[in-house]
Amino acid sequence: MRNSNTFKLLIFTRAHTNDSTRLTIYARITVNGKRAEISLKRYTTVNDWDDKLGRIKGNTQKAKLLNSYLDEVYASIMDAHKVLLREDVTITAQAIKARYLGQDEGHKTLLDIVKYHNTTQHLLLKPGTMKNYHSTERYIHKFLNEQLNLPDIQLKRLNYRFISDFEHYLRSYTPKVPRKTCSNNGTMKHLERLMKMLNLAVKLEWVAQDPFKNYKLRFEKTERSYLTKRELSLIEETTFNGTGYERVKDVFLFSCYTGLSYIDVKQLTTEQIHIGIDGNLWIYTKREKTNETVKIPLLTKAKAILEKYSEESEKVLEESALPVYSNQKMNQYLKVITKACGIRKRVTFHTARHTFATTITLSNGVPIETVSKMLGHSKLTTTQIYARVLEQKVGEDMQMLMAKLESQEK
Repeated sequence: MRNSNTFKLLIFTRAHTNDSTRLTIYARITVNGKRAEISLKRYTTVNDWDDKLGRIKGNTQKAKLLNSYLDEVYASIMDAHKVLLREDVTITAQAIKARYLGQDEGHKTLLDIVKYHNTTQHLLLKPGTMKNYHSTERYIHKFLNEQLNLPDIQLKRLNYRFISDFEHYLRSYTPKVPRKTCSNNGTMKHLERLMKMLNLAVKLEWVAQDPFKNYKLRFEKTERSYLTKRELSLIEETTFNGTGYERVKDVFLFSCYTGLSYIDVKQLTTEQIHIGIDGNLWIYTKREKTNETVKIPLLTKAKAILEKYSEESEKVLEESALPVYSNQKMNQYLKVITKACGIRKRVTFHTARHTFATTITLSNGVPIETVSKMLGHSKLTTTQIYARVLEQKVGEDMQMLMAKLESQEK
């Protein structure tokens, strides 16, 4: 394709600010009369510089080395111009300068897209989600430094091998502070976040092809922990001397009977509790995670817990409906509570949400569509993760079927 732009490249000097005899060497790119200058970070003296040739005078070793460098700079800038011509993009002095310096989109790096994503998405994504992205970012930094010995890497260099090596690094990473290494699903979550960031790079046209094109995330299905009716009764019937333990127990049980997640219970206020269409108390709120509207009729036991703390004179809850500690502290206390109750399974605060979906609602015949609404799920398939068909429920359903078949035979 013919190009009508005028292009000129000049190597020149400019007097140093503090010393008029010392010159700083520059490259000036001119396209259609518009200039862009690059300081080459090299210096010479007035007597050694040849204005006409744009090079150092003489045949000394120092002069030869500096002139060789200037020749390389000249050739690299000319090449940058030729590449832009082949790409059929708008040619400007600034575009040529950016291509030479590796600052244009053709030289965007992995950390560039990570920074762009985390900067632009922090107002759109929830704090908990952003916390996970920052965790993935830290692993990327460690992988680049420890495995590749690089401060950063260009996006166009990312491929299947890079992703596979990063996966292996995540699986084998040993933290300085003793803790569990990444599980399979934990590793997949980090890779999923990296994949989303690289998809953004593709949309921004920072990279031509998605490096994850031939890679498939491999999540393992896990059994979600929940409390049985007996285990729930054990916690309800056990009292604790410490005020903190008693409060954590009550808040946990409240979540078991409402299905609210930790953050939704923490943010629950008395203003979100109203008389519903049936004349009973309902919770009207929005899920922090999905922003889905949630309307939950209060069961008797959940209502009793709210009344307990509304009558507590010593508490200072401001507008909060319940005294909720930090998630870490809640889970620490729950370990002690479940151990005291003889419950050996691993229980976290989120177990309450699984318990509501499984033991409280689905196993008692509440339709999955209704449970989905109360849990604030936007898709029914999400609720199906919680849908436990318990042996007891299977037995009851089959007994009903046998009775029906017997009556039909009679």
